[in-house]
Amino acid sequence: MSTAPPDQSKLDQPRFRDALRGLPGRVWIISLGILVNQVGNFLPVFIVLYLTERGYSAGAAGLVLGVSGVGKVLGNAVGGHLADKIGRRWTIVLSAVTTAGLTAVVPSLGPLPLIVAVVGLIGVTSQIYRPAAAAVLLDAVDTNQQRLAAFGVFRFSMNVGAALGGVIGGVLASTSYTELFLGNAAACLLFGVVVVMLLRDAPQPRSGQDDTDTKADRAVGYRQALADRTLVRFLLMTVVAEFVYIQSTVGLPLHVSDVGLSERDFGLLIGLNGLLVLALELPITGAVSRYRPEYVLAIGNLITGVGLALTGFTAGMVLLAATVLIWTLGEMMTSSVAMAYLGSLTPPRMVGRYQGLHGIAYTTGTGAGPLIGGAVYAIGPWALWTLIGAAGLLAARLSLPRRRVKSTVGEPDS
Repeated sequence: MSTAPPDQSKLDQPRFRDALRGLPGRVWIISLGILVNQVGNFLPVFIVLYLTERGYSAGAAGLVLGVSGVGKVLGNAVGGHLADKIGRRWTIVLSAVTTAGLTAVVPSLGPLPLIVAVVGLIGVTSQIYRPAAAAVLLDAVDTNQQRLAAFGVFRFSMNVGAALGGVIGGVLASTSYTELFLGNAAACLLFGVVVVMLLRDAPQPRSGQDDTDTKADRAVGYRQALADRTLVRFLLMTVVAEFVYIQSTVGLPLHVSDVGLSERDFGLLIGLNGLLVLALELPITGAVSRYRPEYVLAIGNLITGVGLALTGFTAGMVLLAATVLIWTLGEMMTSSVAMAYLGSLTPPRMVGRYQGLHGIAYTTGTGAGPLIGGAVYAIGPWALWTLIGAAGLLAARLSLPRRRVKSTVGEPDS
């Protein structure tokens, strides 16, 4: 892995450890809020079990999940627009309050079409906050190291919340699904309270353009963002990389079952992944922070693809744990770096929209991944592992800068 050519701006940047210590309060406030929100994020995890316990078929549960997935894509688009339009703070509060209200009524819903409609709306509202939350972090920091540190803390909070939420949700689900969903609603409301009480929107930078130019810029919106070729390449990379990574919840459990291991063994492997992320992601983010993000993303995506593709060639728990170590290393290398790198690409007044498009790409990859992965695995396990390896290579290639075509005399550069 090669470093970028040294320049004075890089020499002036603080070390990752110093950047962590110097993060502004806004980063810690939004990270606290996301921790609270993730601890109570029960519905996406337990909705299938809830529906099947009520007597609905696996197909009906799949329909609910599919509609929710479409809602999540739409929610990121809406959230990106609102974050730039009405501000980060009120976008997050709107998301938290509406999600809380809708989640609280889920236990009282009867007919399946009503459940589908409400859970689909929850898919929308539950994602509206995401672009705004990322925008809060980007508003609060200036340098690449600070961006990495901010997203590292944010990711750590999400992972701690998800780990705690899984345990708490399991306890609540074993006693009462009503308590589970009401707990989810309470966590959403508490997230909104944290934001409305402690967070204020940062003043937005002035561009120097007149009012006419500003209105025209806002009118273009996502169309202008998608004219950025570097962004589009990054979004394509995100879709492919998330398709690869989500196979840890599709191909891995199917393979575990095929080689005669149990659900408990699969749980231990996923638990190993979570433990590694909690213990090592921040140190690894600090270690790779000195290198060009494009190269870090390329190597990380390649490692993730190789690690998951190797799953198909292993049988025992020891070898499977080794593959988990490999693809988790790739995950830890890329997660915070990708979010910080996107921040470095973003024009000041387009932060919400850029983050919204990233959310769309992320949810597209994680939503389509299980459908495609399951279908390909049905053709043959070898086909899925081959596809994962090829997709990992493609994600690595898309991470790298575009090659510039050398111009001939008298012709402009492309």
